[in-house]
Amino acid sequence: MSVTPKPRPKLTFWEIWNMSFGFLGIQFGFALQNANVSRIFETLGADIDAIPILWIAAPVTGLVIQPIIGYFSDRTWTRLGRRRPYFLYGAIAASIALIIMPNSPALWVAAGMLWILDASINISMEPFRAFVGDMLPSEQRTKGFAMQSFFIGTGAVVASALPWMMTNWFGISNTAPEGIIPPSVRWSFYIGGAIFLLAVIWTVFRSHEYSPEELEAFEAYEDDQTEDSDEVRREVPIEAGEGQKKVNFGLLVTLLGIAATAGVYFLNYDAELYIVTVGLAVLGVVSFLAGFIQRSGKIDQGLVVVVHDFLHMPKTMIQLAVVQFFSWFALFAMWIYTTAAVTSHIYGTSDTTSFLYNEGADWVGILFAIYNGFAAVIAFGLAPMAKVTSRKIVHAVALVAGGLSLIGIYFMNFSVDLSTIGIDFVITSPMLLVIPMLGIGFAWASILAMPYAILAGSLPSKKMGLYMGIFNFFIVIPQILAASLLGFATRNWFGGEAIYSLMLGGAAMIVAAASMYFVKDVDDTDEPVLP
Repeated sequence: MSVTPKPRPKLTFWEIWNMSFGFLGIQFGFALQNANVSRIFETLGADIDAIPILWIAAPVTGLVIQPIIGYFSDRTWTRLGRRRPYFLYGAIAASIALIIMPNSPALWVAAGMLWILDASINISMEPFRAFVGDMLPSEQRTKGFAMQSFFIGTGAVVASALPWMMTNWFGISNTAPEGIIPPSVRWSFYIGGAIFLLAVIWTVFRSHEYSPEELEAFEAYEDDQTEDSDEVRREVPIEAGEGQKKVNFGLLVTLLGIAATAGVYFLNYDAELYIVTVGLAVLGVVSFLAGFIQRSGKIDQGLVVVVHDFLHMPKTMIQLAVVQFFSWFALFAMWIYTTAAVTSHIYGTSDTTSFLYNEGADWVGILFAIYNGFAAVIAFGLAPMAKVTSRKIVHAVALVAGGLSLIGIYFMNFSVDLSTIGIDFVITSPMLLVIPMLGIGFAWASILAMPYAILAGSLPSKKMGLYMGIFNFFIVIPQILAASLLGFATRNWFGGEAIYSLMLGGAAMIVAAASMYFVKDVDDTDEPVLP
């Protein structure tokens, strides 16, 4: 049945506010995880070069969960809509995990809870990206993703600083006997769980969703308005006869993965490399199964659809994938190693039971709060900056700022005595770390907004969720590589010095900035973010 094309209505500032508010809660969980999980792992006895492998749960979970949730949310329609049920279910599960995780009695329990927590966060988070694409016209999408960046930054400011606040404002201890998570961390996770659930409930019951018929009419209108719309939002039909190509490809990749795994085993290479080699074999098996099912004529099966759409991504999505790969490799390096780098390179200790280590770890929480706070502030400037220049230029500049800032942390290991100019004050090395946090905050705000705003204009509405989930591959795959390779690099190349892994992340972010040159933004027509 044909539909009458019509433009997607513009939403008010407060409507965009309400539909994005749930990200405040999601970021509470995400920021508590990022700022404290390495600390929890070290407290429970993990070696510094083993931390990346323990973090592998997060990206692997996202790799599996996000395309599945995207696929099903595209096909869901209930009284709550198609995206909002997933917001709610994920929030309930994540809140429970946040309460349990800081009470983990052993390292393996904490690693398992990280897996569950990240799966739950992904269930809530993935549909939020598609939600903006569903609800907002092209000229408001940067505004919508920037609003999400604002709530991400705001939530992370408070969540990252919570352990410090518990200690310095409420007198809750930030130290504990060996192998026990400090009370300040435990209470932070309890509060985060409550806020996660309440913020998502606000969005669920204060927002609406368009029906599938309305979305089809909106997409028809946008196709009429976009040059080369067939190329931009084209869908390559799935044909049973093409299944054999996936079968052949799957067999080849599976054999390569098995051979590489055997090489790691017989040459006695580091165990972390199994993540890459076994992952390659799994990719081959998935492609083989999808091709086998497709060859039998069952072209509407979920696995077939996901693999097919992955192999036929829009051109803009492929270009952005390179940018995302290097950006998120850098971010994962930062999240894994900032605590270890700051406590060892700036504070000069790796003893997790010492006061100095825990003071440094608390300061990392404050630094994370600072970069997220700056991201929240500058998020509202992204759309006006893009209006004056372009979304591509803004994102490239932000990534350069972030990359140089990560590298610059190495050079902050000194103090400045202002008494020489008549001011009785010393700027210490920890204080100086605030400077690179501003550049990282600029990059973080842009990473959370610009790639998605550019991507949404190239995607068909009825597959917005699935493609957003597939796009997550290029967030997850670099994290898996970082988790498998950074431990090896830190131990064998950097002499156990985590600060050099941060610098490697900075270099990756600069490569991401250079890659923006090749990205085509098909509908850069955004308006400034104003109430």
